[in-house]
Amino acid sequence: MFDSTSEDNDNHVVRLSISSAQRLSPQLVKRVEQACNEVDDLPRSVVLLRLTDEPVDEGAEAAELTVHLVNQWERALRRLERIDAVTIAVASGWCGGPALEALLSTDYRIASADVRLRLPSAAGEPWPGMAVHRLANQVGVARARPLVLFGTELSAAQALQLGLVDEIATDVTAAAEARRAAVRSLTGSEVAIRRRLLMEAPAISFEDALGTHLAACDRTLRRMKAGALT
Repeated sequence: MFDSTSEDNDNHVVRLSISSAQRLSPQLVKRVEQACNEVDDLPRSVVLLRLTDEPVDEGAEAAELTVHLVNQWERALRRLERIDAVTIAVASGWCGGPALEALLSTDYRIASADVRLRLPSAAGEPWPGMAVHRLANQVGVARARPLVLFGTELSAAQALQLGLVDEIATDVTAAAEARRAAVRSLTGSEVAIRRRLLMEAPAISFEDALGTHLAACDRTLRRMKAGALT
């Protein structure tokens, strides 16, 4: 596994690998939760997700798929989606199953040229999990329709055009390091605030959102006066 934590002069890097080839399991849920726990304990962190189609030993991962397990997984992804850290995903090869669900929960997404995105499936049909909700919110209902209803597969170029990935890179490792260097000065809690404002924007009116945005602006002004920002 790719899972680990490292440190440089500016931030901690929490690394987590998820394979499209693996099935949802309590072990996978636990690994995502552990990554989130590490961020809670380490200020100024970056979470780096490696999403591949590499084979996984199903002996340790196999588990009966139940609604309870799905609920645990969705809650773990929701926690990852709202974490006080920048999350960067690096995807290569086929990206489906839990890997795609994790991809849709990250802030910045880097893909290799051979990436193919496809919704998780069950019994040959697209899985109706919260990835459907994320897709509809991130690209709109019309663009999400063929993915959700028919399981249409997207190439790297198509995913970039839709905004499901942010860049296509020949060297995804180098691209991830460049992005990490670009965000190393950002404070995780402040990123989380702006992320939440973005996620809530489609569902609430300007009038209802105004107070929350003013509070966020006031927080930034206070940090500027305290010298935390220049």
